[in-house]
Amino acid sequence: MRSLIIDTWGALSYKPAFQQATEGRAWHLPGAASAAWIPEADRRRLAAYSVLAAYDTNQAAALLGDEGEDRREYGDASLIVEQTLSHLLGETQKIVVGDGQDDEAAAGERDALLREWSEAEHLWMRMQHAERTAVVLGDTVYLLAWSRTKNRPVLQTIDPGFYFPVLTDAALGADEYPERVHLAWEVPADPATGRRATLRRVTYELGPVDGEPNTQRQYPWSPQPSSRTCYLTDAEWDLEHVQRADGIDVLSLKHARFRTNADGDVLNRLDLRLDFLPIVHVPNTITGPEHFGQSSLLSAAQLLDDLGAADTDSQRAAATTGSPIIGLSGARLPVDRKTGQPLPVQVAPGMVWPLGESGQLSTVDTSAQLGEMRSYVEVLRDRLSVMSRLPGSVLGTVAPSEVPSGYAMQLSFGPLDAMVRSMRLARAGKYALLLKMVMRLYQAGGVLPAGENPRAEVAFGSYLPTDQAGTLDLVVRGVQAGVLSLETGVRMMSEGGFPIPETALELARIRAEKESALARQVEPAETEPADGAADA
Repeated sequence: MRSLIIDTWGALSYKPAFQQATEGRAWHLPGAASAAWIPEADRRRLAAYSVLAAYDTNQAAALLGDEGEDRREYGDASLIVEQTLSHLLGETQKIVVGDGQDDEAAAGERDALLREWSEAEHLWMRMQHAERTAVVLGDTVYLLAWSRTKNRPVLQTIDPGFYFPVLTDAALGADEYPERVHLAWEVPADPATGRRATLRRVTYELGPVDGEPNTQRQYPWSPQPSSRTCYLTDAEWDLEHVQRADGIDVLSLKHARFRTNADGDVLNRLDLRLDFLPIVHVPNTITGPEHFGQSSLLSAAQLLDDLGAADTDSQRAAATTGSPIIGLSGARLPVDRKTGQPLPVQVAPGMVWPLGESGQLSTVDTSAQLGEMRSYVEVLRDRLSVMSRLPGSVLGTVAPSEVPSGYAMQLSFGPLDAMVRSMRLARAGKYALLLKMVMRLYQAGGVLPAGENPRAEVAFGSYLPTDQAGTLDLVVRGVQAGVLSLETGVRMMSEGGFPIPETALELARIRAEKESALARQVEPAETEPADGAADA
C-alpha cells in the first residue's frame, strides 16, 4: 500500500508522476527533483512545482504519458490563476509610509525615496510576475542587493524552485526567519563551448561579526549594537564532483570554484555588513506552522483533470455528430479501374448514391450524447467555480445580466472576498519586511541618515465592482451631515474606485480650492467703493 503523507502538497498524491518524483524517479518530470544534491525534504515540493506549472501551461496531459496524447486542455487552470491574481493585487498598488505616530519629516523623506525606488526598480511589474508565481506554485522569493553603480538597492524575483532554506526545529513557525538560505540550480553543459554541467549555489548566512562571538558592530538603523552579520558565498561545482551523500547544505568545498563580484571581491563568506538576510519569501496562503504556501490550483487539480477528460469526450462526440457514421447497403459504389476494388465513399454536399431495390442508408446520431457531455462540462465548470472560490461572473460562465439583482451578485462575491482577504493578510508582513530592508540598505549605502525607520507597507486597491454613484452620494451626504469626516469620505471614494492616488494630496487640493473660493467671495466686498464715494 502507498503510504499516506499529509503535507502541503498531499493533494497531488493521486498523480503517478508526482509519486515517482518524490521517490527520486522523475524521469518524465522537468527539473532536478531527482538530482543527487536535492534534499529528501524538498523533493515533494519541487515535484509539486513541476506538476502545477504543467497545469498552468496546458501541459498537464503530458503527465499521463501515452494516455494523454489527445487530451484537450482549454486553459481553465490559467484562467483561475489570472483572475485570482487580478483580484489579489486589485486595481492599484501603492506604498504607504508612517502610521501617524512617526516623525513626519522622516516619513516624508522615506516616502519620496521609496516611491522613486519603486519606479526605478519596476516594483509593480516585478510584483505581477512574482505574485503570479506564488498563485501558481504557492511561493515566490524576492532578493535584494546594494548596487554601487546605481546607488540604490536592486530587486530580483527568484524562482521558488531555487530556494532552499535551512529550517531548524526552532524555525518551523511561519514567523521564524531562517538564518541560512541557499539559492541553487543546475547549469546544463554546452558542447559548443566545452562547458561542463555545473551546480551553482549562492548562500546567505548569519554569523558572528569577524567570526568572533564577542565582537559587536553598530548598524545605522538600530541604537543597539549587534554581534551578527550576513555572509555571502557564491560557488559552483562540476556535477561529476557532487555525490549523492552531499546534500545542498553540506557540499564539500574541496572542488568548489568561488565567483567574484563587480568590485573583484571573492565571494567566499563575504561580509555584507548587514544583520539580516536580504531575502524575502512570500507564501501564497497563511501557512501556520508550515514555511511554504499552497497553490491556488492545488485543491482543484483533480477537477481540472476531470474537466479535461470531459472536454476531450465532448470534442469526440462533436466530431461524430458533425460528420456522422453512415451505413450503405445495395449501393452502386465506384470501382477502381485498375484494381477492381471499390473506392472509398466520399461524403459531400450534393452527393448522390444510387441504391438498389433493397438498398438502405442509415446514420448514427450522437447528438444526444453530445448534449449530455456539454451538460456534464457545465456541471464541472460550476463546481470548479465553487472550489476555486471564483464566482461564475468572474470566470465568465455567468453573464452579469443573468444575475437577478445587484445584491445577489454582491453575495456571490462572498467566498472571493474571504479568499482575497486571507491572501493579502499572508503578504502584509512580507512586503513590510521588504520595504524595511530597502530602507536599511539605503542607510548602509549612506543615502539615508541613521535612525529608526518608520513602518512602510504596500496597500492593494479595490478588487470588487462598486457603485461609484452610490458611494459619491453617500460621502456627500455624510460629510454635509457631519457624521463623516472629509478624510474618511476621501478614503471611501478612493476604495470605491475613484482615481485618487493619494488621500493626503487630495485633501490638500480640496482645502486649497475651498480657501481659494472663499477668497474670491470676500475680495469683491473688500474692493467695492462705498455709496458716498460713488456719489462724489
